[in-house]
Amino acid sequence: MAETPQAPPGAQPPAGQPAPLTINLQYVKDLSFEVPGAPEIFTRLKEPPEITVNVDVQARRLGETVYEVMLNVATTGKIRQETAFVAELSYGGVFTLNNIPPEHTELVVLVECPRLLFPFARHLVANATRDGGFPPLMISPIDFLAMYARRKAETAKERGTTEKAQPPASGAAT
Repeated sequence: MAETPQAPPGAQPPAGQPAPLTINLQYVKDLSFEVPGAPEIFTRLKEPPEITVNVDVQARRLGETVYEVMLNVATTGKIRQETAFVAELSYGGVFTLNNIPPEHTELVVLVECPRLLFPFARHLVANATRDGGFPPLMISPIDFLAMYARRKAETAKERGTTEKAQPPASGAAT
């Protein structure tokens, strides 16, 4: 049995064939930033706020090969148990998958697509915190593959089974 030669990483698809993954659109669906204790909280900024960051990925099928992927980022900064700021972002992208084997669709949609969206979402959160009067919040890189694997393991444990990856359904998939 002959093996099909693999293209080197970063290689362009052969002429006339679409790229396996196309970013059609990126957008801010929702962005909020609030400083509930302003302006008094700024007088207590002797040290940087204690930060918590929560990230979630959701996806839904829009067409046969088109998916909306939503990267949700929620951050909170606290100073001695007092909320200094809250920043929440829902950053989306619409992606077309071409010639991706069905068994890899879920992995591409929930790992590769958010990986491509993340730098833009990180930039928006950093600007919002900086423009809000705090040091820019530079969110550390996220291992979306590890996040995906944890989520799959949790889901399998809840169901008492081992699951095989399936493409996201029409509704939200996390």
